[in-house]
Amino acid sequence: ALLLLLAACGPAGAGRAAPQRVEAPAQAIPPPPAADTAPAAVRDRAYPFYMPMAGLRRPAIRLTIKCDASRAAGHEVYQGRDAASLYGRAEGGYEFVFEARDGAGHPCVYPFAPWQPALAGNLDGTQYLWRSSEPGVQVTFRSNDPWAGIDFRPLDIGGARIHFEMRDIALDFPGAVQAMGALHLEAFGGEGPGLFTAVLRRVALFGGKNALFVPGGQTMLYIEDSAINGNVGNETDQDHGTYINGILVTHIVDSRWHGQRGWADQASGHQLKDKAYLRIYENVAVSNAPGTTVPSAMPLIDASEYGFTFANGLTLSRERPVQAPRDALVDLRGDMLYPPRALFPWNPLADGGWRMPAQPLDALGRVYVSVFLNTRVASFRREPYVFALRPAGRSFDPDGSRVLGTEATTRGEQRAVSLAFDTTGSLAAPYAPGGWTYVDPRLPAGAQWVLDRDAFIRHALGLIGR
Repeated sequence: ALLLLLAACGPAGAGRAAPQRVEAPAQAIPPPPAADTAPAAVRDRAYPFYMPMAGLRRPAIRLTIKCDASRAAGHEVYQGRDAASLYGRAEGGYEFVFEARDGAGHPCVYPFAPWQPALAGNLDGTQYLWRSSEPGVQVTFRSNDPWAGIDFRPLDIGGARIHFEMRDIALDFPGAVQAMGALHLEAFGGEGPGLFTAVLRRVALFGGKNALFVPGGQTMLYIEDSAINGNVGNETDQDHGTYINGILVTHIVDSRWHGQRGWADQASGHQLKDKAYLRIYENVAVSNAPGTTVPSAMPLIDASEYGFTFANGLTLSRERPVQAPRDALVDLRGDMLYPPRALFPWNPLADGGWRMPAQPLDALGRVYVSVFLNTRVASFRREPYVFALRPAGRSFDPDGSRVLGTEATTRGEQRAVSLAFDTTGSLAAPYAPGGWTYVDPRLPAGAQWVLDRDAFIRHALGLIGR
Protein backbone atom coordinates (compact mmCIF):
# COMPACT_ATOMS: atom_id res chain seq x y z
CA ALA A 1 0.00 0.00 0.00
CA LEU A 2 2.90 2.37 0.73
CA LEU A 3 4.35 1.87 -2.74
CA LEU A 4 0.97 2.57 -4.30
CA LEU A 5 0.72 5.75 -2.26
CA LEU A 6 4.14 6.88 -3.33
CA ALA A 7 3.25 6.22 -6.92
CA ALA A 8 -0.18 7.88 -6.88
CA CYS A 9 1.23 9.93 -4.53
CA GLY A 10 -37.36 -2.75 21.28
CA PRO A 11 -36.32 0.43 22.67
CA ALA A 12 -34.38 -0.33 25.78
CA GLY A 13 -37.26 1.03 27.75
CA ALA A 14 -38.78 4.29 28.88
CA GLY A 15 -38.00 5.94 32.19
CA ARG A 16 -36.21 3.47 34.45
CA ALA A 17 -37.47 0.29 32.80
CA ALA A 18 -34.77 -2.29 32.23
CA PRO A 19 -33.73 -3.01 28.63
CA GLN A 20 -35.46 -6.03 27.15
CA ARG A 21 -34.48 -8.43 24.40
CA VAL A 22 -36.95 -8.24 21.54
CA GLU A 23 -37.66 -10.62 18.67
CA ALA A 24 -34.52 -11.93 17.01
CA PRO A 25 -33.77 -10.11 13.75
CA ALA A 26 -34.63 -11.62 10.41
CA GLN A 27 -31.78 -9.72 8.75
CA ALA A 28 -28.32 -11.20 8.50
CA ILE A 29 -26.06 -9.70 11.16
CA PRO A 30 -22.49 -9.37 9.86
CA PRO A 31 -20.10 -11.68 11.71
CA PRO A 32 -17.00 -10.17 13.30
CA PRO A 33 -14.36 -9.45 10.67
CA ALA A 34 -11.74 -12.17 10.50
CA ALA A 35 -8.28 -11.23 11.69
CA ASP A 36 -5.72 -11.03 8.92
CA THR A 37 -3.48 -14.09 9.11
CA ALA A 38 -1.18 -13.23 6.21
CA PRO A 39 2.55 -12.84 6.99
CA ALA A 40 3.29 -9.52 8.66
CA ALA A 41 5.49 -8.36 5.79
CA VAL A 42 2.55 -8.42 3.35
CA ARG A 43 -0.32 -7.72 5.70
CA ASP A 44 -0.96 -4.05 4.87
CA ARG A 45 -4.57 -3.41 4.01
CA ALA A 46 -5.65 -0.94 1.39
CA TYR A 47 -6.28 2.61 2.51
CA PRO A 48 -9.90 3.12 3.53
CA PHE A 49 -12.12 3.86 0.55
CA TYR A 50 -13.29 7.18 2.01
CA MET A 51 -9.72 8.48 2.46
CA PRO A 52 -8.70 10.42 -0.67
CA MET A 53 -5.09 9.54 -1.50
CA ALA A 54 -4.70 10.89 -5.03
CA GLY A 55 -2.49 13.91 -5.62
CA LEU A 56 0.06 13.24 -2.89
CA ARG A 57 3.68 13.78 -3.88
CA ARG A 58 6.65 11.53 -3.22
CA PRO A 59 8.56 12.92 -0.20
CA ALA A 60 11.33 15.27 -1.27
CA ILE A 61 13.66 14.10 1.52
CA ARG A 62 14.67 10.56 2.39
CA LEU A 63 16.93 9.81 5.35
CA THR A 64 18.15 6.31 6.25
CA ILE A 65 19.27 5.67 9.83
CA LYS A 66 21.77 2.93 10.72
CA CYS A 67 21.15 0.74 13.76
CA ASP A 68 24.45 -0.22 15.39
CA ALA A 69 26.15 3.12 14.76
CA SER A 70 23.15 4.99 16.14
CA ARG A 71 23.04 2.77 19.22
CA ALA A 72 26.72 3.43 19.90
CA ALA A 73 26.36 7.18 19.41
CA GLY A 74 23.08 7.57 21.32
CA HIS A 75 21.54 9.50 18.42
CA GLU A 76 20.80 9.05 14.73
CA VAL A 77 23.70 8.14 12.49
CA TYR A 78 22.74 8.38 8.85
CA GLN A 79 23.66 6.39 5.79
CA GLY A 80 24.40 8.83 3.03
CA ARG A 81 22.56 12.14 3.32
CA ASP A 82 22.31 13.27 6.94
CA ALA A 83 20.02 15.57 8.87
CA ALA A 84 22.60 18.38 9.04
CA SER A 85 21.91 19.06 5.37
CA LEU A 86 18.37 20.13 6.27
CA TYR A 87 19.38 22.88 8.70
CA GLY A 88 16.57 21.70 10.99
CA ARG A 89 13.83 22.24 8.40
CA ALA A 90 12.07 19.93 5.95
CA GLU A 91 10.29 21.17 2.85
CA GLY A 92 8.34 18.95 0.44
CA GLY A 93 7.77 16.07 2.84
CA TYR A 94 10.14 13.46 4.23
CA GLU A 95 10.65 9.73 4.70
CA PHE A 96 12.63 8.34 7.63
CA VAL A 97 13.78 4.74 7.15
CA PHE A 98 15.23 3.07 10.24
CA GLU A 99 17.43 0.03 9.84
CA ALA A 100 15.33 -2.85 11.16
CA ARG A 101 18.00 -5.13 12.67
CA ASP A 102 21.18 -4.81 14.64
CA GLY A 103 24.39 -6.63 13.79
CA ALA A 104 23.21 -9.73 15.65
CA GLY A 105 20.05 -9.90 13.56
CA HIS A 106 17.69 -8.76 16.33
CA PRO A 107 15.07 -6.02 15.85
CA CYS A 108 16.84 -2.74 16.52
CA VAL A 109 16.26 -0.81 19.76
CA TYR A 110 17.29 2.82 19.37
CA PRO A 111 18.11 4.24 22.84
CA PHE A 112 16.65 7.70 22.21
CA ALA A 113 13.56 9.50 20.99
CA PRO A 114 13.84 10.25 17.27
CA TRP A 115 14.81 13.67 15.94
CA GLN A 116 12.28 15.62 13.89
CA PRO A 117 12.77 18.60 11.59
CA ALA A 118 10.47 21.60 11.59
CA LEU A 119 8.02 21.70 8.68
CA ALA A 120 8.57 24.42 6.12
CA GLY A 121 7.20 25.62 2.81
CA ASN A 122 3.99 24.67 1.05
CA LEU A 123 2.48 21.66 2.83
CA ASP A 124 -0.19 20.83 0.27
CA GLY A 125 0.22 17.32 -1.10
CA THR A 126 3.13 16.44 1.20
CA GLN A 127 3.76 13.12 2.94
CA TYR A 128 5.67 12.33 6.14
CA LEU A 129 6.62 8.67 6.49
CA TRP A 130 8.29 6.87 9.41
CA ARG A 131 9.06 3.21 8.87
CA SER A 132 11.25 0.22 9.57
CA SER A 133 13.46 -0.85 6.69
CA GLU A 134 11.81 -4.29 6.81
CA PRO A 135 8.02 -4.47 6.70
CA GLY A 136 6.84 -6.55 9.64
CA VAL A 137 10.04 -6.10 11.68
CA GLN A 138 9.28 -3.57 14.40
CA VAL A 139 12.00 -1.20 15.58
CA THR A 140 11.80 0.37 19.05
CA PHE A 141 12.67 3.83 20.36
CA ARG A 142 13.32 3.80 24.10
CA SER A 143 14.00 6.78 26.34
CA ASN A 144 13.39 8.00 29.90
CA ASP A 145 13.50 11.64 28.85
CA PRO A 146 10.46 13.46 30.36
CA TRP A 147 9.77 15.13 26.98
CA ALA A 148 10.30 12.04 24.79
CA GLY A 149 7.79 11.64 21.99
CA ILE A 150 7.05 12.13 18.33
CA ASP A 151 5.31 15.47 18.05
CA PHE A 152 4.01 15.89 14.48
CA ARG A 153 2.01 19.11 14.31
CA PRO A 154 1.41 20.77 10.93
CA LEU A 155 -0.28 23.98 12.12
CA ASP A 156 -2.48 26.40 10.19
CA ILE A 157 -2.96 23.90 7.37
CA GLY A 158 -5.92 25.75 5.85
CA GLY A 159 -7.06 23.79 2.79
CA ALA A 160 -3.89 21.71 2.44
CA ARG A 161 -3.90 17.93 1.99
CA ILE A 162 -1.26 16.29 4.22
CA HIS A 163 -0.48 12.63 4.96
CA PHE A 164 1.44 11.06 7.87
CA GLU A 165 2.22 7.35 8.10
CA MET A 166 4.06 5.25 10.68
CA ARG A 167 4.80 1.56 10.13
CA ASP A 168 6.50 -1.10 12.25
CA ILE A 169 7.61 1.26 15.02
CA ALA A 170 7.32 1.02 18.82
CA LEU A 171 7.64 4.01 21.13
CA ASP A 172 8.64 3.10 24.70
CA PHE A 173 8.89 6.27 26.79
CA PRO A 174 8.24 5.36 30.44
CA GLY A 175 9.58 8.67 31.77
CA ALA A 176 7.73 11.00 29.37
CA VAL A 177 5.51 12.70 31.95
CA GLN A 178 5.73 16.08 30.17
CA ALA A 179 4.89 15.09 26.60
CA MET A 180 1.19 15.40 25.69
CA GLY A 181 1.53 12.15 23.75
CA ALA A 182 4.13 9.51 23.09
CA LEU A 183 2.70 10.13 19.62
CA HIS A 184 1.11 13.57 19.20
CA LEU A 185 -0.64 14.20 15.87
CA GLU A 186 -2.22 17.61 15.47
CA ALA A 187 -3.36 19.39 12.31
CA PHE A 188 -4.57 22.76 13.54
CA GLY A 189 -6.43 25.46 11.63
CA GLY A 190 -7.71 23.31 8.79
CA GLU A 191 -10.87 23.83 6.81
CA GLY A 192 -12.56 21.78 4.11
CA PRO A 193 -11.49 20.59 1.63
CA GLY A 194 -8.25 20.56 3.62
CA LEU A 195 -7.47 17.18 5.16
CA PHE A 196 -4.82 15.57 7.35
CA THR A 197 -4.70 11.77 7.23
CA ALA A 198 -2.70 9.70 9.70
CA VAL A 199 -2.16 5.96 9.21
CA LEU A 200 -0.56 3.72 11.86
CA ARG A 201 0.35 0.15 10.89
CA ARG A 202 1.86 -2.31 13.37
CA VAL A 203 2.64 0.40 15.92
CA ALA A 204 3.07 0.04 19.70
CA LEU A 205 2.85 3.08 21.98
CA PHE A 206 3.70 3.57 25.65
CA GLY A 207 4.37 6.78 27.54
CA GLY A 208 3.36 10.43 27.56
CA LYS A 209 0.40 12.03 29.30
CA ASN A 210 -1.58 10.17 26.65
CA ALA A 211 0.08 7.37 24.70
CA LEU A 212 -1.69 8.67 21.59
CA PHE A 213 -2.92 12.28 21.52
CA VAL A 214 -4.90 13.63 18.56
CA PRO A 215 -6.47 17.05 19.15
CA GLY A 216 -9.35 18.30 17.03
CA GLY A 217 -9.01 19.16 13.36
CA GLN A 218 -9.76 18.12 9.79
CA THR A 219 -8.19 14.74 10.54
CA MET A 220 -8.87 11.15 9.52
CA LEU A 221 -7.04 8.57 11.67
CA TYR A 222 -6.65 4.93 10.60
CA ILE A 223 -4.95 2.32 12.84
CA GLU A 224 -4.38 -1.37 12.15
CA ASP A 225 -2.59 -4.26 13.90
CA SER A 226 -1.38 -2.00 16.69
CA ALA A 227 -1.17 -1.88 20.48
CA ILE A 228 -1.66 1.08 22.80
CA ASN A 229 0.04 -0.04 25.99
CA GLY A 230 -0.62 2.84 28.33
CA ASN A 231 0.49 6.27 29.46
CA VAL A 232 2.50 7.81 32.29
CA GLY A 233 0.64 11.09 32.83
CA ASN A 234 0.24 12.54 36.32
CA GLU A 235 -3.24 14.08 36.06
CA THR A 236 -5.68 11.68 37.64
CA ASP A 237 -8.62 12.16 35.27
CA GLN A 238 -7.38 14.18 32.28
CA ASP A 239 -4.79 11.79 30.88
CA HIS A 240 -5.84 8.70 28.96
CA GLY A 241 -4.43 5.73 27.11
CA THR A 242 -5.62 7.49 23.96
CA TYR A 243 -7.15 10.96 23.73
CA ILE A 244 -8.80 11.69 20.37
CA ASN A 245 -10.55 15.02 20.28
CA GLY A 246 -12.96 16.43 17.67
CA ILE A 247 -11.62 14.95 14.43
CA LEU A 248 -13.49 13.65 11.40
CA VAL A 249 -12.83 9.88 11.58
CA THR A 250 -11.25 7.30 13.87
CA HIS A 251 -11.01 3.88 12.20
CA ILE A 252 -9.34 1.04 14.15
CA VAL A 253 -8.81 -2.53 12.91
CA ASP A 254 -7.35 -5.58 14.71
CA SER A 255 -5.80 -3.59 17.56
CA ARG A 256 -5.78 -3.59 21.36
CA TRP A 257 -5.82 -1.06 24.19
CA HIS A 258 -4.85 -1.43 27.85
CA GLY A 259 -2.58 0.09 30.47
CA GLN A 260 -4.26 3.43 31.23
CA ARG A 261 -2.47 4.72 34.31
CA GLY A 262 -4.77 4.13 37.27
CA TRP A 263 -4.78 5.71 40.71
CA ALA A 264 -5.73 4.06 43.98
CA ASP A 265 -7.70 7.10 45.19
CA GLN A 266 -9.19 8.37 41.91
CA ALA A 267 -11.40 6.82 39.24
CA SER A 268 -8.65 7.69 36.69
CA GLY A 269 -8.93 8.06 32.93
CA HIS A 270 -10.13 6.01 29.99
CA GLN A 271 -8.33 3.48 27.83
CA LEU A 272 -9.81 5.00 24.67
CA LYS A 273 -11.30 8.50 24.77
CA ASP A 274 -12.57 9.07 21.25
CA LYS A 275 -14.65 12.11 20.27
CA ALA A 276 -14.38 11.77 16.50
CA TYR A 277 -17.47 12.54 14.44
CA LEU A 278 -17.31 9.02 12.93
CA ARG A 279 -15.84 6.04 14.79
CA ILE A 280 -15.29 2.59 13.23
CA TYR A 281 -13.96 -0.26 15.38
CA GLU A 282 -13.30 -3.70 13.86
CA ASN A 283 -11.88 -6.50 16.01
CA VAL A 284 -10.76 -4.08 18.71
CA ALA A 285 -9.93 -5.33 22.22
CA VAL A 286 -10.06 -2.86 25.11
CA SER A 287 -9.15 -3.79 28.67
CA ASN A 288 -8.50 -1.98 31.93
CA ALA A 289 -5.64 -4.38 32.62
CA PRO A 290 -3.08 -2.12 34.26
CA GLY A 291 0.29 -1.17 32.90
CA THR A 292 2.51 0.12 35.73
CA THR A 293 -0.15 0.90 38.36
CA VAL A 294 -3.71 -0.30 39.14
CA PRO A 295 -6.76 -0.84 36.90
CA SER A 296 -8.78 2.25 36.05
CA ALA A 297 -12.36 2.33 37.34
CA MET A 298 -13.61 4.43 34.42
CA PRO A 299 -15.51 3.19 31.35
CA LEU A 300 -13.13 1.57 28.90
CA ILE A 301 -14.32 3.67 25.95
CA ASP A 302 -15.45 7.26 26.36
CA ALA A 303 -17.18 8.25 23.12
CA SER A 304 -19.84 10.76 22.16
CA GLU A 305 -23.58 10.59 21.65
CA TYR A 306 -23.13 13.11 18.83
CA GLY A 307 -21.98 11.62 15.54
CA PHE A 308 -21.78 8.00 14.43
CA THR A 309 -20.24 4.76 15.72
CA PHE A 310 -19.97 1.41 13.91
CA ALA A 311 -18.36 -1.37 15.95
CA ASN A 312 -18.06 -5.02 14.96
CA GLY A 313 -16.19 -7.50 17.13
CA LEU A 314 -15.46 -5.38 20.21
CA THR A 315 -13.91 -7.32 23.08
CA LEU A 316 -14.30 -5.51 26.39
CA SER A 317 -12.47 -6.79 29.48
CA ARG A 318 -12.64 -5.36 33.00
CA GLU A 319 -10.47 -6.30 35.96
CA ARG A 320 -11.48 -5.31 39.48
CA PRO A 321 -10.30 -1.73 40.12
CA VAL A 322 -9.40 -0.30 43.52
CA GLN A 323 -12.35 2.09 43.41
CA ALA A 324 -15.94 1.12 42.66
CA PRO A 325 -16.18 0.89 38.85
CA ARG A 326 -18.26 3.29 36.79
CA ASP A 327 -21.03 1.17 35.36
CA ALA A 328 -20.73 1.69 31.61
CA LEU A 329 -18.02 -0.04 29.60
CA VAL A 330 -18.80 2.12 26.55
CA ASP A 331 -20.10 5.55 27.53
CA LEU A 332 -21.80 7.56 24.75
CA ARG A 333 -21.74 10.91 26.49
CA GLY A 334 -23.84 13.97 25.81
CA ASP A 335 -22.27 16.43 28.26
CA MET A 336 -19.34 17.50 26.09
CA LEU A 337 -19.06 18.63 22.48
CA TYR A 338 -15.57 18.51 21.03
CA PRO A 339 -15.71 19.09 17.25
CA PRO A 340 -16.84 22.49 15.91
CA ARG A 341 -20.62 22.76 15.87
CA ALA A 342 -20.53 23.33 12.11
CA LEU A 343 -19.28 19.76 11.67
CA PHE A 344 -22.62 18.26 12.69
CA PRO A 345 -25.50 17.86 10.24
CA TRP A 346 -28.09 18.55 12.96
CA ASN A 347 -28.07 20.65 16.08
CA PRO A 348 -26.58 18.52 18.87
CA LEU A 349 -28.75 20.36 21.39
CA ALA A 350 -32.39 19.75 22.17
CA ASP A 351 -33.84 22.94 20.68
CA GLY A 352 -37.51 22.20 20.03
CA GLY A 353 -36.88 21.70 16.32
CA TRP A 354 -36.80 17.90 16.54
CA ARG A 355 -39.25 15.37 17.89
CA MET A 356 -38.58 11.64 17.72
CA PRO A 357 -41.29 10.01 15.60
CA ALA A 358 -43.48 7.22 16.93
CA GLN A 359 -41.30 4.60 15.17
CA PRO A 360 -37.68 5.67 15.75
CA LEU A 361 -36.27 2.79 13.68
CA ASP A 362 -37.96 4.35 10.65
CA ALA A 363 -35.94 7.52 11.26
CA LEU A 364 -32.40 6.11 11.38
CA GLY A 365 -31.35 8.25 8.43
CA ARG A 366 -32.28 11.40 10.36
CA VAL A 367 -30.63 10.78 13.73
CA TYR A 368 -27.17 10.15 15.18
CA VAL A 369 -26.64 6.38 15.18
CA SER A 370 -24.34 3.97 17.02
CA VAL A 371 -24.30 0.27 16.11
CA PHE A 372 -22.53 -2.44 18.12
CA LEU A 373 -22.29 -5.88 16.48
CA ASN A 374 -20.87 -9.01 18.13
CA THR A 375 -19.62 -7.47 21.37
CA ARG A 376 -17.99 -9.80 23.90
CA VAL A 377 -17.71 -8.85 27.57
CA ALA A 378 -15.42 -10.40 30.19
CA SER A 379 -15.51 -8.87 33.66
CA PHE A 380 -14.74 -9.63 37.30
CA ARG A 381 -18.46 -9.07 37.89
CA ARG A 382 -21.76 -9.30 36.05
CA GLU A 383 -21.89 -5.86 34.48
CA PRO A 384 -25.27 -4.16 34.99
CA TYR A 385 -24.99 -2.85 31.43
CA VAL A 386 -22.39 -2.47 28.69
CA PHE A 387 -23.46 0.63 26.74
CA ALA A 388 -24.91 3.91 27.99
CA LEU A 389 -26.52 6.49 25.69
CA ARG A 390 -26.60 9.78 27.56
CA PRO A 391 -29.07 12.63 26.91
CA ALA A 392 -28.37 15.85 25.05
CA GLY A 393 -28.80 19.22 26.78
CA ARG A 394 -30.20 22.64 25.94
CA SER A 395 -27.24 25.04 25.88
CA PHE A 396 -23.47 25.41 26.05
CA ASP A 397 -21.31 26.88 28.73
CA PRO A 398 -19.38 30.07 27.87
CA ASP A 399 -16.43 28.24 26.30
CA GLY A 400 -18.77 26.33 23.98
CA SER A 401 -17.71 22.78 24.84
CA ARG A 402 -19.66 21.70 27.91
CA VAL A 403 -23.33 20.94 27.33
CA LEU A 404 -25.72 22.21 29.99
CA GLY A 405 -29.20 21.03 30.90
CA THR A 406 -28.80 17.36 30.06
CA GLU A 407 -30.94 16.48 33.07
CA ALA A 408 -33.85 18.65 31.86
CA THR A 409 -34.47 17.36 28.33
CA THR A 410 -37.22 14.91 27.49
CA ARG A 411 -36.94 11.57 25.77
CA GLY A 412 -38.79 12.80 22.70
CA GLU A 413 -36.29 15.62 22.17
CA GLN A 414 -33.35 13.25 21.84
CA ARG A 415 -31.94 12.75 18.33
CA ALA A 416 -29.71 9.70 18.85
CA VAL A 417 -30.43 5.97 18.53
CA SER A 418 -28.17 3.08 19.53
CA LEU A 419 -28.49 -0.54 18.37
CA ALA A 420 -26.78 -3.59 19.85
CA PHE A 421 -26.76 -7.00 18.19
CA ASP A 422 -25.36 -10.20 19.73
CA THR A 423 -23.90 -8.85 22.97
CA THR A 424 -22.67 -11.71 25.15
CA GLY A 425 -20.60 -12.39 28.24
CA SER A 426 -20.58 -11.04 31.79
CA LEU A 427 -23.55 -8.69 31.62
CA ALA A 428 -27.09 -8.30 32.89
CA ALA A 429 -28.26 -6.12 29.98
CA PRO A 430 -26.66 -4.49 26.95
CA TYR A 431 -27.97 -0.98 27.67
CA ALA A 432 -28.41 1.36 30.59
CA PRO A 433 -31.98 2.55 31.13
CA GLY A 434 -33.07 5.62 29.20
CA GLY A 435 -32.40 6.81 25.68
CA TRP A 436 -33.52 5.35 22.37
CA THR A 437 -31.68 2.04 22.58
CA TYR A 438 -32.59 -1.27 20.94
CA VAL A 439 -31.38 -4.81 21.53
CA ASP A 440 -31.42 -7.20 18.54
CA PRO A 441 -34.25 -5.30 16.80
CA ARG A 442 -35.97 -6.33 13.61
CA LEU A 443 -34.99 -3.51 11.30
CA PRO A 444 -37.64 -2.07 8.99
CA ALA A 445 -37.24 -2.01 5.23
CA GLY A 446 -34.76 0.66 4.18
CA ALA A 447 -32.78 0.53 7.43
CA GLN A 448 -30.43 -2.32 6.53
CA TRP A 449 -27.67 0.16 5.71
CA VAL A 450 -26.85 0.42 9.42
CA LEU A 451 -25.47 -3.16 9.27
CA ASP A 452 -23.29 -2.47 6.21
CA ARG A 453 -20.02 -0.85 7.26
CA ASP A 454 -19.36 0.91 3.96
CA ALA A 455 -22.94 2.15 3.60
CA PHE A 456 -22.81 3.39 7.22
CA ILE A 457 -19.61 5.31 6.52
CA ARG A 458 -20.97 6.82 3.30
CA HIS A 459 -24.11 7.96 5.09
CA ALA A 460 -22.24 9.58 8.00
CA LEU A 461 -19.60 11.34 5.89
CA GLY A 462 -22.08 12.28 3.18
CA LEU A 463 -24.06 14.28 5.71
CA ILE A 464 -21.08 16.62 6.20
CA GLY A 465 -19.83 16.68 2.63
CA ARG A 466 -16.88 14.34 3.13
